[in-house]
Amino acid sequence: MSMLDAGRDRAAEDHPAAGELLRFVALGDSLTEGIGDQVGEGWRGWAAVLAGSLAPEGRQVEFTNLAYSGALTSELTNRQLPAALALRPQLAAVVVGGNDTLRTGFDIRRTTRELDATMGELSGQGAGLLTACLPDPGSLLRLPAPLARPLARRMRAVNTVVHALTERHRAVHLHIAELPWLAERRLLSVDRLHPSAEGHHLIARRFHGLLTEAGHPLGPPPTTAPAEPPPGPAADLWWMATQGTRWLAARSTDLLPGLLALAAAEGAARLRGGSARHDEQMARAAAQALASLG
Repeated sequence: MSMLDAGRDRAAEDHPAAGELLRFVALGDSLTEGIGDQVGEGWRGWAAVLAGSLAPEGRQVEFTNLAYSGALTSELTNRQLPAALALRPQLAAVVVGGNDTLRTGFDIRRTTRELDATMGELSGQGAGLLTACLPDPGSLLRLPAPLARPLARRMRAVNTVVHALTERHRAVHLHIAELPWLAERRLLSVDRLHPSAEGHHLIARRFHGLLTEAGHPLGPPPTTAPAEPPPGPAADLWWMATQGTRWLAARSTDLLPGLLALAAAEGAARLRGGSARHDEQMARAAAQALASLG
């Protein structure tokens, strides 16, 4: 059975009856929290934009965003999942993994177990799932190769796991990693790691299209661009000074020493011609982690 056929079968099983409230819950990190898409004093983000387009005329959507900045896959399982299950959603977004790659203690086996547990609990309760593979942060930040390559290796492993778990739990999957972030700079916020308001709208539109293909009855798709004008250079500088610097400092205490060590190991491996071996080892670790699920 193809993924599209499976999605249509799942959609038929999970559609609420006419007039029933559609409960949509989003789990994840800063991407799903909405950083980069500021409305007033808070964040909106792709999940909220999508929620506004999920219900056809005559239906209502109850949307809850449980995502928060810095969340790891283990925190989805331990903190966000219990709250999500209590809401008994018909649709749940599980988009996470980037922060795992930015930690010195990155372990693809642990990431795999946590993602599988979160998706399994939600799908076991009857929720349809939305998943996504994520772009490599090193490429977005244009880091030098010795720093970027270890992060890219980790992100490939996480995305490999997400693809496999998408099949395992019959989720609707969006290839966020393949959207034109680098070619169309306006899609990225000032920090270069999160989508801009336009980027968030693009993600919402793509998910809307995939759900439509899977047979879900939806409302009109999100607009091409947000109604609010993008923030100007002064707002970008203010964000970087008041929030971006704090975000970078919080991660530097954990990430930077480990990343420098990874870069040193990467440089030594390249001199010995062994960089490709590290790629193979990480790919093998991801495959073994998936195989351990049974």
